[in-house]
Amino acid sequence: MAVPKKKTSKSRRNMRRSHHALKGSAYVECPNCGEMTRPHNVCGACGHYKDREVAGVATAT
Repeated sequence: MAVPKKKTSKSRRNMRRSHHALKGSAYVECPNCGEMTRPHNVCGACGHYKDREVAGVATAT
């Protein structure tokens, strides 16, 4: 059975885990309305995608 001979230090353990952090979500500005949206997704505010309207957006009254 494999058993470590020496204790792994906090520094060595944390260096091993240095790339485990979560990355922030990417957002881009909609060219039509200026709202921040996810890339390659329809804008939720105006319904545009790649300079054309693809979805109608219901307005709250």
